[in-house]
Amino acid sequence: MMASTANYLWSMEDVLGQGATASVFKARNKKTGELVAVKVFNISSYTRPYEVQIREFEMLRKLNHINIVKLFAVEEMNTKQKVLVMEFCSGGSLLNVLEEPENAFGLPESEFLVVLQCVVNGMNHLRENAVVHRDIKPGNIMRVVGEDGRSVYKLTDFGAARELEDDEKFVSIYGTEEYLHPDMYERAVLRKPQQKAFGVTVDLWSIGVTFHHAATGALPFVPFGGPRKNKQMMYKITTEKPVGAISGVQKVEDGAIEWSDHLPHCCLLSEGLKTQLVPVLASILEADQEKCWGFDQFFAETTGILHRVTIYVFSLQQATAHHIYIHYYNTASIFFKEVQKQTGVVPELQQYMFNGHELLLKPSMKVVSFPPSTLDRPIFLISKQPENTVGLLRREPAETPLMPAKFDIVADVAFSKAIVGIIHQYLRTARSLQKHQELVLQGYYCYFENVHTECIHAENKIGLVSMKLINCLRSEEKLHKLSQATEELVDLTEDGRKCRLIQENLPVYANRIQEFKNKLDHLHTELSRRSEGLAEDKSTQKMAFLLEKITEVHQQYKKDRSMGKLNYNDEQIHKFEKFNLSTNIKKVKSLFREDCSQKYLDVMALAGNWTSVLHEIQTQLKEFNSFFIQLIGDLQMCEERQNKVYDAVLLRLQQGMGRLQPTDTLKEKDPMILRMNRLKEEMESVARELQCNNSIIESLGSMNTGPGI
Repeated sequence: MMASTANYLWSMEDVLGQGATASVFKARNKKTGELVAVKVFNISSYTRPYEVQIREFEMLRKLNHINIVKLFAVEEMNTKQKVLVMEFCSGGSLLNVLEEPENAFGLPESEFLVVLQCVVNGMNHLRENAVVHRDIKPGNIMRVVGEDGRSVYKLTDFGAARELEDDEKFVSIYGTEEYLHPDMYERAVLRKPQQKAFGVTVDLWSIGVTFHHAATGALPFVPFGGPRKNKQMMYKITTEKPVGAISGVQKVEDGAIEWSDHLPHCCLLSEGLKTQLVPVLASILEADQEKCWGFDQFFAETTGILHRVTIYVFSLQQATAHHIYIHYYNTASIFFKEVQKQTGVVPELQQYMFNGHELLLKPSMKVVSFPPSTLDRPIFLISKQPENTVGLLRREPAETPLMPAKFDIVADVAFSKAIVGIIHQYLRTARSLQKHQELVLQGYYCYFENVHTECIHAENKIGLVSMKLINCLRSEEKLHKLSQATEELVDLTEDGRKCRLIQENLPVYANRIQEFKNKLDHLHTELSRRSEGLAEDKSTQKMAFLLEKITEVHQQYKKDRSMGKLNYNDEQIHKFEKFNLSTNIKKVKSLFREDCSQKYLDVMALAGNWTSVLHEIQTQLKEFNSFFIQLIGDLQMCEERQNKVYDAVLLRLQQGMGRLQPTDTLKEKDPMILRMNRLKEEMESVARELQCNNSIIESLGSMNTGPGI
């Protein structure tokens, strides 16, 4: 059956949504074919006061924002029924998105941030126009998918909206039970008479419930049996919520309420975002309207979250991924503190790598100057001291409900839907385990290379010590000859003893460093073998295939439910598919536990061993470097003492030659003078040679960079 207005046409079967006073249909412009949504008001809607009937028209006419569904026209059908012609949102509602099985545990972080931004911007526009919505919920937040694949969410359904300034109150009741402020719930649902008036902050409660639903896939306040079946307990939970709690669930009939002041581990948001979001939820999910935040503070805090940039950090030794939310204008010193909050590694022990190289972050450096990081290409954090391997939480991704034992179409559909969501969570977790393994192997490969470079630097220092040692030993030999030639007593016995002791010990240090390099080569071989195994791992592909099979069963069960009563053959097929469903669930769990988890744990154990070995090598290299610096200093002092002896001997020679003062003929024939001239020339030659050697050593020293990570 078709229906129309002057400019628009639609089928009564193309229903997008239905409410108490109106239905929404997908329609087309008669001239252009453009898709629109038409909201057709039913007869009962006209029993409302006239000002209430026209309120939605007037509201939409004054609102104009990308995050508010746009009103194109107000027309009438032949029956004189009013029709709102509005923007068509092809992506359905946020509720439709959350009801998809893959979102059973909440939206991915990137999509949640889009929801947060769109709702905050849309609500800000409402407050700028002094409008209170009064029915914020996922079903009234529509989704449009742009050409780039990005979502845009828009507030819709302004039938309950009205103009209200921040300090005004209202007494009429609108909204949806699960998202109602407790004061409104008490009067509208429990039908208790009370004289409370309501302010604009009631929208904040609804926003808090909506954000929690989007973040976790579940309502924050749930009594045993559900909100619609246990209304008294629902009211008790929302009004007795402790300060700081953001959820309360009653899992057993007449049982205690389990309060929580944090978002569940199974939700897909990072700890970095949870840290930012939880205080907002705690402050707007406040039953006492006097204690609840106002919109100004809400906008300030949420805008603060949205304006932060995300730095992706992977703590290598801990094997944990972190999202650091921070303002672009903050300095690295603030970034270090944020990293410490999430990892426990104090700034003094933090070192960073990016793209395989050491990343030097000066405390005064602005975050905007950091290299762009992503989930796949994070900044690696390395602690200067050993850290315990933490890794991902070692628990099952989700609790699996019991399969209905008897044939029950409705129960089977509910079970299959829950299972599809849970298997999605298993697959997500398995992919995370693989991604973490990749990052661990990638990070340790770079770590090995840097420690190998440190070994080379240590070998270079041995080379420098060796060259200085040769210099000192040659000088000692020359001085000994000069001592004999000039009959001067030169006592450099202690320096000679030290030099020979150093000469004996240097090969020991060189051998130790070679042992370090051999260990690193062994670790590198082990790492390469793991990398090859990870590249060949097909467990997640197998799980994805099984998920498709499980999803197909769920789709078939939905068709069975729509058919109502099944004939004998269809019922047998339904039961057979139930057996297949059970088999495939077991296969997924087996792949996860025996393949994905085990390989991940094996790599984590290796990483812990690698950390110990690398720390031991670096500790000894640090000791070696300190010792080499001391040796170079000792040899430098030895050279200085030798130079003083040279100067003293040379001075004596010059003084002796001055006393002789023979004629030119005697100069050429006197053996003493000839011998002293030769000694002088030899000393000057040795001095030039030593100076040249020192210049070479200094140039090599300047080329020898400091230790790496």
